[in-house]
Amino acid sequence: MLGNPKERALKKLRKELRSGLYSYLVLSLLEREGELHGYAIRKRLSEVSDGKLVPSEGALYDILKSLKKYKLVEDFWVEVNGRPRKYYRLTDLGREILNELREEVETIIRILERWGDGIGRL
Repeated sequence: MLGNPKERALKKLRKELRSGLYSYLVLSLLEREGELHGYAIRKRLSEVSDGKLVPSEGALYDILKSLKKYKLVEDFWVEVNGRPRKYYRLTDLGREILNELREEVETIIRILERWGDGIGRL
């Protein structure tokens, strides 16, 4: 069974809310830390969010694939300890897009802070 309506709604809305946030966080992380491989990206997201905002491995690679499709990141292979690893880095377009998204995120944060404790009880 698909669970109760509350569980289904929460799952769907959390997925939608986190989807764009994950992309933003990946772009921000690559801007801040430079070139990283997928596992390092996931590990840093876990560290930064105290384990609360960590996409699954599959979701992370889907995000990276999408960011690459839009030319916001590029990938390249590096041999590490005899093993090939795919690394990712921000492109100039990715940096430009990130700066515009940052303005949007800052606006959202200001609105949420303005609501303060009354958030969700408008």
